[in-house]
Amino acid sequence: MDFTRKLSFLVLLLCVLFSLQNQDVDDINEMFEFSSRTDKYCSLSHDDSQYSIFDDHLFPPLPMFATTSVERRKLQQQTASVGYLIYDYYQQTCPQAERIIRSSVRNLFRKRPQIAPALLRLVFHDCFVEGCDASVLLDSVEGMHSEKESPTNESLKGYDVIDIVKSELEEACPGVVSCADAVVLAARESIILVGGPFYPLKTGRRDSVSSFAEDATFELPSPQDDLSKIIESFSSKGFDERETVSLLGAHSTGVIHCKFFVNRLFNFSGTNSSDPSMDSEFLSLLRSKCNTNQTTLMSPTSKSLSPSQLISTSLSPSSIIHKLSSALVEEPAIKMDFEGPGESFGTLYYRSLLQGRGILYVDQQLTAGEETKTWVQAYASDVSLFHKDFGLTMMKLSNLGVLTAPMGQIRKDCRKVS
Repeated sequence: MDFTRKLSFLVLLLCVLFSLQNQDVDDINEMFEFSSRTDKYCSLSHDDSQYSIFDDHLFPPLPMFATTSVERRKLQQQTASVGYLIYDYYQQTCPQAERIIRSSVRNLFRKRPQIAPALLRLVFHDCFVEGCDASVLLDSVEGMHSEKESPTNESLKGYDVIDIVKSELEEACPGVVSCADAVVLAARESIILVGGPFYPLKTGRRDSVSSFAEDATFELPSPQDDLSKIIESFSSKGFDERETVSLLGAHSTGVIHCKFFVNRLFNFSGTNSSDPSMDSEFLSLLRSKCNTNQTTLMSPTSKSLSPSQLISTSLSPSSIIHKLSSALVEEPAIKMDFEGPGESFGTLYYRSLLQGRGILYVDQQLTAGEETKTWVQAYASDVSLFHKDFGLTMMKLSNLGVLTAPMGQIRKDCRKVS
């Protein structure tokens, strides 16, 4: 009897050894290599502690019993279905999604370089109001005002770019990729195109079925905000002073219309004089670029009317024609990189602030506080530090208030609820 038991045990051992010998070693190695790459990539430091750029403490790890790539992908999709963002969310349903977005944005950028700052501003205005849910893209319908109509969003652009990107995604994978993911991924690509850093993004966002025009009006920061308002505004979204300074580095690219800073040039705080914090030579440069008569008519406080709104007013036909013609006149503006291309993304912006050459009041105010000025100085002297912090902060911004399954929807047309 003892011999029979020993023989049975020996046969069992042989079966186990045979099974292990035929195990797919490549898949096991791949699993451990993936873990190793992730650990190595997450070793960026932030403040005095280790800060994972993957921010995985917000999302549960995949079960470690997934031994093959197919099993791991299935587990990722199952995890996503219950409300988590993951990397390569569309790997099975639309594996070419990120490549389509990258190619589309790059092709448009070659013809229209101005789309890059437009997309960067678009993602901020979307995510800062009720989270990254593409609510800013919705047009007004009966019973719902669009965020586009908020005074803070009047000059917002980039909607047509997302329309093009989305149409290409729909052609390849109908009803799969959300507008919210398209916005954050297109913004990342635009940052790379203007010399900024790459940063990893999880996907799986869903689209809002509502727009929040009133929230956009009161929650978005103003170009006229002083330091206390800036800190309060960004703090309400979970950003500390270091992150606030790095995020405002987005003003390193694009153009800014004179109406947003003309008061600093001629009538700062009702004094009929300029902002005393401005460098005198820079003040002269800006005054030469901004015509007072024209910019006064285009001040942020005077809201322009659409053609349909003008027609519905009691104005005479000649007055309507005059106002429509005035609207077609290009608004005076100055490039944020006013010294010309070639400067690394972020370098000119922070150095200019230290020289009293910030274009917007909200930007120059970053030198008014001890801690914020410390970070301005740090980024002015170390562009690599800025790029690292900016990437981290953009990741955080891109994860604000996201909707995940089963919340929200996947819009087929980003401008209207499906």
